[in-house]
Amino acid sequence: MRELEGGCACGWVRYRLKSKPMFVHCCHCRECQRQTGSAFVINALIETDRIERLSGETEAVPVPAESGTPQTIHRCPDCKVAVWSHYGGRRQLSFIRVGALDEPETLPPDIHIYIRSKLRWVTLPAGVPAVEAYYKSSELWPAESLARRKALFG
Repeated sequence: MRELEGGCACGWVRYRLKSKPMFVHCCHCRECQRQTGSAFVINALIETDRIERLSGETEAVPVPAESGTPQTIHRCPDCKVAVWSHYGGRRQLSFIRVGALDEPETLPPDIHIYIRSKLRWVTLPAGVPAVEAYYKSSELWPAESLARRKALFG
């Protein structure tokens, strides 16, 4: 995979993904809807050390999450666009906001999660797994991604 680049709306924060993500979620939970002002958010899960910052620094903003453990959204300090998040205090794994990539169409969702709160008018694509809440990564992730996750968390 060629390296993907992304950044905020004003261009202050720029970054490059040094490998393909482990997995891509399309999350339909109410918190993601509220935080993005949209019907869902698409996040690409990748090791934080595989994100190369090209310019700028982010502002870390803690916000509530449905799990009860806050997530930290990293935003541009100028235009406030969210570029990635960390969940549950696990800073070694980043949830890249796919919409902030220069070519977001290159990372379609591997799964739709929290469809119990999906907006009724959103139609899910055939052939992509969809679950009511969360899921077991051991059942859906490719072996390579599971190995990368194990290397991060043991």
